[in-house]
Amino acid sequence: MIGYENTLGTVEVSQEYFANLIGKAASECYGVSGMVSSTYQGFKSAITNRDILDKGVRVKTADGKLIVDIHIAVTYGVNINAIVESIVHNVRYTVESCTGFSVAKVNVFVDEMNS
Repeated sequence: MIGYENTLGTVEVSQEYFANLIGKAASECYGVSGMVSSTYQGFKSAITNRDILDKGVRVKTADGKLIVDIHIAVTYGVNINAIVESIVHNVRYTVESCTGFSVAKVNVFVDEMNS
């Protein structure tokens, strides 16, 4: 759970919600052919027998702000720099508008290239 305290009480948001929200925002960007999962997330997907959106997403907090790590696969022949800038902008906007949490950094790792 990631949370913060305000005058009305404590707000807590689950890690799974963040991962699904960020996975959907990143997947919608042009040139992203998919998310690349970690070993644990690949095992979870195999057991549940369904594709999970949160694969390849990790959210941490530092000084009350979020640090987001995203692992993606891109389509061959597209400008990787443009894709990454689009993902950073889209993820930051989506997270801040949907949750109210500030995003300090969005790290995008291009792990695969698909044709």
